[in-house]
Amino acid sequence: MAEETKNQEVQESNSEVSNHAAPSAQQENPEQFLKDFNWHNYEEGIDPVDDTKLEEFEKLVAENFVDTLDDEVTTGRVINITDRDAIIDINAKSEGVISLNEFRYNPDLKVGDEVEVLIDVREDATGQLILSHRKARVIMAWDRVNKAHDEALIVNGFVKCRTKGGMIVDVFGIEAFLPGSQIDVKPIRDYDAYVGKTMEFKVVKINHEFKNVVVSHKALIEADIEEQKKEIIGQLEKGQVLEGTVKNITSYGVFVDLGGVDGLCTLQIFLGLELTIQTK
Repeated sequence: MAEETKNQEVQESNSEVSNHAAPSAQQENPEQFLKDFNWHNYEEGIDPVDDTKLEEFEKLVAENFVDTLDDEVTTGRVINITDRDAIIDINAKSEGVISLNEFRYNPDLKVGDEVEVLIDVREDATGQLILSHRKARVIMAWDRVNKAHDEALIVNGFVKCRTKGGMIVDVFGIEAFLPGSQIDVKPIRDYDAYVGKTMEFKVVKINHEFKNVVVSHKALIEADIEEQKKEIIGQLEKGQVLEGTVKNITSYGVFVDLGGVDGLCTLQIFLGLELTIQTK
């Protein structure tokens, strides 16, 4: 019995010597070992991952997430609105937030709306993705303003405040100038009545050197009046009897408003007639 125990101890001892004697891959070829060693995983404490799985993961990320540059405008969708912020999904790894102050021009903003955004801060102190709608609008605004000017399009603008000689209007996020003479066809006495209103405008001038935009509401009114004049003139016929309003009396005749078109009645028409004219 004692002899068997002794033989077992000798075998175990020989096994331990054999194990210690077996050289590892590091000992056999240390240069190759260092070359193949994954230092990133070692430093980050990451378990080794099969390259095939890594490729599958990278492909999944590429297909489902947008790699947006900081200076690139992208379209996001409003997924929630809080008391202070709008939560925007831009198909990135996390949702971004935008202060509602940037949507003051659009009080009807709602969940599901698509908005143009620009990445302002990738991660703030809390790790939150901060987006900017205002900066995105400014980048895109000049293209829209140029198109509106070239194609004579009607644009909506928000009258922000009064300024010397007119008003400041927010058009696509750009501060445009509305001269006082371009507000209406009639002289304006109370400019403050227009502050805070959203109105339609026509872009009448762009100074690219100084980044100035001039808009007009009067131009739209004049265009409507011109259309009305064409329509009225097209319906007039010789010998037709019409009723009009006297607008002005001069030494050579009377000007009558026929509902958008001014007509002149010369004094010769009234010769030999006793005429009483009432002006309005």
